[in-house]
Amino acid sequence: MPSDFVADDGADAGDAIDIREQRRRAEVDEPSSPVARFDEPLPLDAGVSLSPWQIAYQTYGELNADRTNAVLICHALTGDQHAANRHPVTGRPGWWDAMVGPGRPVDTDRFFVICANVIGGCSGSTGPASVMPGATRPYALDMPVLTISDMVRAQARLVEELGIETLFAVVGGSMGGMQVLEWGVSYPERVFAAVPIATGVRHSPQNIAFNEVGRQAIMADPDWYGGNYIQNGVKPSKGLSVARMAAHITYVSEAALHRKFGRELQDREFLSYGFDADFQIESYLRHQGSTFVDRFDANSYLYLTRAMDYFDLAADHDGVLPNAFRSSPCRWCVVSFTSDWLFPTSESHRIVHALNAAGAEVSFVEIETDRGHDAFLLMEPEFHRVVRGFLTGAARARGIAVPAPSA
Repeated sequence: MPSDFVADDGADAGDAIDIREQRRRAEVDEPSSPVARFDEPLPLDAGVSLSPWQIAYQTYGELNADRTNAVLICHALTGDQHAANRHPVTGRPGWWDAMVGPGRPVDTDRFFVICANVIGGCSGSTGPASVMPGATRPYALDMPVLTISDMVRAQARLVEELGIETLFAVVGGSMGGMQVLEWGVSYPERVFAAVPIATGVRHSPQNIAFNEVGRQAIMADPDWYGGNYIQNGVKPSKGLSVARMAAHITYVSEAALHRKFGRELQDREFLSYGFDADFQIESYLRHQGSTFVDRFDANSYLYLTRAMDYFDLAADHDGVLPNAFRSSPCRWCVVSFTSDWLFPTSESHRIVHALNAAGAEVSFVEIETDRGHDAFLLMEPEFHRVVRGFLTGAARARGIAVPAPSA
């Protein structure tokens, strides 16, 4: 999720490919993050397993003596584990720096915060760019298709590895919100509180359509090579850039685009009567696309968007959504934004109604803002107050000490 504003598959590539492969492994498999590596198979919904596999993560704050204050942050589509630390590739602050940190809504003076790169990602966790076991090339499209459940299954194993029996809270927006929902459904006894934000229990046909446009843009790039671009020493940069541009439009509202750009021209006084970026919004989208390709893997984009498309909690529970949340012991706080047309408030209502029907403890807040889906990543004071208040109340209920206010 964004912040605001070799033609024969490389079979005969020889030593040059080996050098590139070594460099790629250094970049992908040895990130500037802790990495948990596992030899035991990770079962996948596709009916196969990954083995060995690994998951990269970051932690913030300290785990208390009772191990009761752990908060898992779940990232969105193009996020990663760098929620609240400077990103090692871009040099920018973490994607949720406004939300996670000392004195912030997810307060690292109080909570031990974990953020893991999802399986299928490209920041150190096993994904399409990872080297296949027993081979010298990446998985590429030989990696099994993944689901949100698979991501959560891997996170649960990581949490166990960290010696944490029960999470105090799981928090995330968009694709991260889907993971929060899956945690509450698949591991209800291991989550005390859950905060799904700007998300839904399934992808709408429109969302699937936008994802397919992005995937087709990538696969139409001549440098994609059927997914084997790494072996060929290239990237499908143009296709991935277009995919990012198309997706980014869905993350903002018309009002936000009008306020920020309108129909203002970019570095010119008159129309060029050509196809350069005449308008500021065109320049902005091109910038979003070009910078994205430097930090994200095209095949990961395919896999993660497909995981979102496949997500459907009701389908996994006989088509009856309340069955998914039956007797849920979690405390839930569902959050939506008025101008989010990717996951409109009606999607959050569906979650809340199902939780109510299942007898779960749930609160719901709709935040008034014109900043669209991306609002959960930005400085939205009311949203921050809601999350802070909910986590504070849940912490009191669980007996987690609240730091005394500074003098």
